[in-house]
Amino acid sequence: MIEEISVKDIDAIKEKYQIIDIRDEIDFRYGSVAGAVNIPLKEIKIAADRFNSDILYIIMCKSGVVSADVAQELREMGLRAVNLKEGYYGFMLENLKSDRQKSADVEKSIEKKFRKTIWSKFVAAINKYQLIEENDKIAVCISGGKDSMLMAKLFQKLKKHNKFPFEIVFLVMDPGYSAENRTIIEKNAKRLNIPITVFESTIFDSVLHIEKSPCYVCARMRRGYLYNKAKELGCNKIALGHHYDDVIETILMGMLYGGQVQTMMPKLHSTNFEGMELIRPMYFIREDDIKHWRDYNDLHFIQCACKFTDTCTSCNPDNASKRQEIKNLIRELKKTNACVESNIFNSVQTINLDTVIGYKKNGAVHTFLESYSKKEHTLFE
Repeated sequence: MIEEISVKDIDAIKEKYQIIDIRDEIDFRYGSVAGAVNIPLKEIKIAADRFNSDILYIIMCKSGVVSADVAQELREMGLRAVNLKEGYYGFMLENLKSDRQKSADVEKSIEKKFRKTIWSKFVAAINKYQLIEENDKIAVCISGGKDSMLMAKLFQKLKKHNKFPFEIVFLVMDPGYSAENRTIIEKNAKRLNIPITVFESTIFDSVLHIEKSPCYVCARMRRGYLYNKAKELGCNKIALGHHYDDVIETILMGMLYGGQVQTMMPKLHSTNFEGMELIRPMYFIREDDIKHWRDYNDLHFIQCACKFTDTCTSCNPDNASKRQEIKNLIRELKKTNACVESNIFNSVQTINLDTVIGYKKNGAVHTFLESYSKKEHTLFE
């Protein structure tokens, strides 16, 4: 029996088969092959007891590394299992070989099917928080993921119907992507008719050996590079693709892990780049709606392209981040409280300062005692 199969040969299989995606649930929900079943690596051996020996199982991970070992173990158990040697990334690259642009179909879906859940919420955030002003030049920052790619299409649509003049630049920073990741980003941009401007940096190499909070350091460095390049191009704002779920997750993370109440602001002034602002026009858009848009249009985007996950380590559930833990927590809370997400979001918009023990303003710490009416005598004299 063959031990592995190429992505391009799947359609030629004449017998019954099932693709098993062994990446963790977070990665699977971000994107996978149509019809694939998610059985995370840690559960695969237990689930194998229920496998049918008459079915060919195609085992898939991110890059075809971990899945090769899993397929071998399943064969030793007497099952018919082969490795998808290029992994999910190989599937994405194969899917992008067609030069047929999907831009028109995607734009139509935003206008029709996703008008209420995506387009209207995009416009609502821009209007409510005054994110775009006359004569702005905005760097729409594209990481290559589903959120930033959707944001780029929304800005294109907005530009067609703008009521006042403003400019946009679709900015992609390559912080040290692998050749495969770079190709996926460029091909997706081409298919979606997004004219990207790419510049390079060595951020991934700089943070590769940082042991404490490498993702935080990487994010800060990437934002700094984006600000600098955007300003060089004459922009006064950068737009990031953070969505509603990012906002509520940040609120909970600050409380549970940071011991403070804070949120991801819809816009803010840069402290290091004078005259520059950061805006988040997808502030009201739900992640599930973004995924629905992606799947409806049969689009596939990179998730995390850093060197910490580039060699299939994302198949290891032990690498789950704090943000992933919060996602799981919110999902569990929602089972008993359907309003939990909106309540978290609203909690930072309706803070009652009369019941707050302490707070910070412009870096200075204040307490409720400052405005508390003092009595002439205290209990202890």
